[in-house]
Amino acid sequence: MKSLKNKVAVVTGAASGIGRALSVALAREGCRLALSDLEPEGLRETARTIENAGGVVITSLTDVANAEEMRSFAGEVIERFGQVDILVNNAGIANVAMIDEGSRAGFERVMNVNFWGVFNGVTAFLPHMKRQPSAHIVNISSVFGLWGIPSQAAYNCSKFAVRALSESLAQELSGSGITVSCVYPGGVKTNIAKGAKFEGAFGPFKDKEAFTRLFDEHLAFTTSEKAADVMVKGIKAGSARIRIGPDAYLMDFTQRLFPALYQKIIPTVLKLKFR
Repeated sequence: MKSLKNKVAVVTGAASGIGRALSVALAREGCRLALSDLEPEGLRETARTIENAGGVVITSLTDVANAEEMRSFAGEVIERFGQVDILVNNAGIANVAMIDEGSRAGFERVMNVNFWGVFNGVTAFLPHMKRQPSAHIVNISSVFGLWGIPSQAAYNCSKFAVRALSESLAQELSGSGITVSCVYPGGVKTNIAKGAKFEGAFGPFKDKEAFTRLFDEHLAFTTSEKAADVMVKGIKAGSARIRIGPDAYLMDFTQRLFPALYQKIIPTVLKLKFR
């Protein structure tokens, strides 16, 4: 998909962060946009930015965790544009808790949005995309879909699951004209830490304020705009794996070389550096 002009792109979680930046970047490439989120003001602001630049956009307050709402959203997009060329399953949330201290409800909430939201997006839009000669599905995992991290079990499980779903889907669609990309962002300057539900503590994560400060000051190496640029290039290139940020490359490389050793190092480093 070397040119994105006049393509129809669907982006979930488009009210802020990577979702907003990617929506704007895709509009700049000539895409027509269908955007969803549950934050109405943020979604309207994203749409206004695109419209003010001359872009075409529709929006929907759709809960990605609700399969019926996603099917309805897919129907709205097809009714308006007649096709879907690019689907970006981006919506995501976080929960901070040790496994034996966090609630099951908190864990399920993360899985419902981060994994089932991706599954619902794929299953809602794929039948329409199969009717076209070519299309592209982009699922957002994370470097935490490569590394397991203390206090992030829910997020880790959801993002590892997105990775598995994407790799299985890519093989199932081999030769169909539909490309599947799985994206592994490192620390990106978004509101995900600020919006995380806080149910526990570990090392530097003494409270939500400390967790947010740690993320913003020490872990968020990449801007949302830079992340969007990398993703657009990956979509054009048809890349199966899109890594974002120097930390993503480092973590991917380390996990490949030392899949067991890093699991021993991480807790020790966190306790020493942030005690």
